[in-house]
This record gives sequence, structure tokens and C-alpha cells, in this order.
Amino acid sequence: MRMISIDDVRAAAKNITGIAVRTPLLPAWTIGPDLWLKPESLQPVGAFKVRGAVHALMSLPEEARAAGVITHSSGNHGQALAYAGRIVGSPVVVVMPEGAPTVKLEATRALGAEIIEVPPAERESRTAELAAERGLTIIPPYDHRDIIAGQGTVGLEIAEDLPEVEVVLVPVGGGGLASGVATAVKALIPNAAVIGVEPALAGDAADSLAQGELRPWSTEDRYRTVADGLRTSLSELTFTHLRERLDGIVTVSEEEILTTVALLARSTRLVAEPSGAVTTAAYLHHRDELPPGRTVAVVGGGNIDPALLAGLLIAEELDTPPAGAGRVAG
Repeated sequence: MRMISIDDVRAAAKNITGIAVRTPLLPAWTIGPDLWLKPESLQPVGAFKVRGAVHALMSLPEEARAAGVITHSSGNHGQALAYAGRIVGSPVVVVMPEGAPTVKLEATRALGAEIIEVPPAERESRTAELAAERGLTIIPPYDHRDIIAGQGTVGLEIAEDLPEVEVVLVPVGGGGLASGVATAVKALIPNAAVIGVEPALAGDAADSLAQGELRPWSTEDRYRTVADGLRTSLSELTFTHLRERLDGIVTVSEEEILTTVALLARSTRLVAEPSGAVTTAAYLHHRDELPPGRTVAVVGGGNIDPALLAGLLIAEELDTPPAGAGRVAG
């Protein structure tokens, strides 16, 4: 299976210039003396997904863009593709799982995409059916070389802005972001460790890497986590990248994720959704599982339900357990 290279990531960087934001590295020394945050929540659609979506769409032949594209997404990739489609004039259809966060669904629709809601287990099959029926090109959320290359620009920027970085923490859901970031960082700073982070309740990547083979978890199991952006399983393509280029993976609990969302808001003034907070949660609660040194935590996105954020901030103020920790979400 052909993996992407640093040259693919550099090509993607040229394609997304002027559309995706080159996010800064923010010192987070109120949390840790050697921690920087890469706030992809500052992207125009609130998540890193805009990088891969723009690069993949721009890489299509003009006739394919004109005919339209389709994807399946819990929200962030759908928003990103809708945003890219608006820029280049390409019709976009997004198949979303029932129970996806309303804030993500409404934002995707507001960008002009057609939304089709289906049971979570049917999102990929329904996407394939609609693509065949309507003559649309599928741009999946992570199982695509152009998507991985686009997400890899996060790692390219980290390497350029902090060449002395020693540890990079990156969220893992379907594995596209982690695959791209690991490709860029290991090519440019070979001694830096790239560590994946995922919810324990959707820990299929940790399971797969530990066993040395792809071990998909059921939809029901993965949908237990509140981190809706990390409920997807690895593909053969992303598993190959992570097996070869990731230095390790840790899992975090629901309570650790939710309390970290509140901490980031209060300590760093960053709004992070649960999927984006997992890396900082790992830094806070699992330091003994991480290499030491200057660390960058990628905050993948900030598209959180306002009511959930408000509840978490109130719970922190009252010093009570976060509502929803350990519950079945979505």
C-alpha cells in the first residue's frame, strides 16, 4: 500500500495557502512548563478538517468538481467540504449519522451542503449508494491519500515553528490527521516522538496497534464516547501509516476529556470540543506514558455544543464531576 511522503504534504500546503489558516503555536505554560498548543479550532470551520478537504477537492479534475462531491461525516469534515465546495463552486452532499451534534449539522447546512441523516452504521453504505445514483465523487473523511496529505500540513507547520519539539500529541479517530502529522514530523524531525491519543471508549486504534492487525470495533462500542469526532475506525490505509510512523498511542477517559475542555477554556481561552481536548487530557493525566520534553498538543477542533460547554464550566466552578462523563453519547 503506497503511503504519502513529505513531498505530498508540501504539495498540499501549496494548495491550501490562503484558504486554510496557518494556526500559531500557543505556549500553554499555565498547564505545563513545556507545553504548546496547536489550535486548529481557529480554522474557518472550527477544525483541522478544512486542510484535507480543500486539498482533496482542489486535486480533482474540473469536471468532477462541477458534478459534485459527497462524503460521510459526524460534522467537522462535512463542514470543511461544504466550505471548500462553496469556494470552488462544487455541489456538496454530506451524509451525517443520526444524533450528530446539532451545532455541526446546522453549520454544515449553512455552508450550502445538502444533509442526509442516516443511522450511524449506514453512513458509509448510504454514501456509496448516493454517489453511484447521482454521479458524485466520494471524498471520505480520512481514508484518502489527499486527505491525509492535507492534514499533514499541521505537522509541517509544527516542525517549521518549533524545530526543537520533542513530542507531538495528535488525536486519533479514523487516523487521517495522525497519519499526516506523523509523516511530516518524522520526515523533518526524526527524533521527535509522535503519539496518538484516543478515547478509551473508542480505543480501536490502540487495540489494532497493540495486536499488529486492524481490529475494528462495533459502531455501538465506538459511539459510547462523548468525543464524536473520534468515533470512526481506522482504515487499512491509515493503519498502515500509523503502524509505520506513530511512536505510540494512549487512551483517555471520558472524565479526563470533559474536565480538560473546561480547563482549556479557562486557562488558555480556547474553545475545544471533546475530540480536540484529548491530547491535552493525555498530557495532564498520562505523563508517565509519554516521552519527556517540549510537547505540542494538537487541538483538533472547537465545534462544541454550547450547552455542553456551559455545563462543563459550571461544573468546574462548583468543583463537581462533569455531567456526561462515562455516559453513552450521540
